[in-house]
Amino acid sequence: MHLSLLLFLPDLSLLPATFGYVIAGVFGAIIGSFLNVVIHRVPREESIVFPNSRCPTCGAVIAFYDNIPVLSYVFLGGKCRGCRKKISPRYPGVELLTGLTFAVVAWHDGLSIALPFDLVFVSALIALVFIDAEHMLLPNVITYPGTAFSILARIAIPWLTKTPHFDDLPSLMHGAFGGLPLWAVSIIGAFIGALIGGGSLWLMGWTWEKLRGVEAMGLGDVKMMFMVGAYLGWRLTILTIFFGVLSGSIIGILWMMRRGQRDMQMLLPFGIFLGIGAICALLFGSQIVDWYAGQFR
Repeated sequence: MHLSLLLFLPDLSLLPATFGYVIAGVFGAIIGSFLNVVIHRVPREESIVFPNSRCPTCGAVIAFYDNIPVLSYVFLGGKCRGCRKKISPRYPGVELLTGLTFAVVAWHDGLSIALPFDLVFVSALIALVFIDAEHMLLPNVITYPGTAFSILARIAIPWLTKTPHFDDLPSLMHGAFGGLPLWAVSIIGAFIGALIGGGSLWLMGWTWEKLRGVEAMGLGDVKMMFMVGAYLGWRLTILTIFFGVLSGSIIGILWMMRRGQRDMQMLLPFGIFLGIGAICALLFGSQIVDWYAGQFR
């Protein structure tokens, strides 16, 4: 770990690893509570800072003791303390999911410089997934800063660790960019990943629209994949798209079967599947790609 960071971090090496995962999970649940605010307010173009959290039905301000992630929902029976109207289970669901995701990312990264960057990345993806599920919208106020953050991370992590942390860097370093500084190769990899991620989706949507005469891919999905591609690099971006297309196709077929009709123009919030695919690619993608490549050696 970079020496300057070691001066500010406590020595946690003597604590059981499980303790760290629990702390990460609790922290994730707290962040999940904030993500609920983002998910509710950003599509409505409301401030995520003011006013304080309120009941969406009666508008009563939620006290701090009623805003404990997951637990408050359970203790209140899933109802507002004031008006007793039901609160959407999405709220504890986001908190619990974010907590579990943070714990898994902490298990994947350990106490490393990459950990806070990965946690920010998955937080943005979780917010996008739930906003797209509810509104079929992937807001620019998340994807644009997310892309800038991805490029920043691609500079900072290799510069601080002096290691090819990102999945695509080893292959790029042995190619035409081998003589460049590691952080510079990482930036090039970010642009290649963004071009493959956003560019391929744009091309698929443009081709479908020309062939079928209907829009198949929103620009929100393209912008989201610029962010994902810049962060993950080209190999894991291709895997993300594969996960997204495969899972989206399966869900779409099952949905059509349930409705009892064949509607090839049925709209699905594709950002859900891309977001889930990106998180899976971050956590397990390198092993999957290496295993697949090994089948041809």
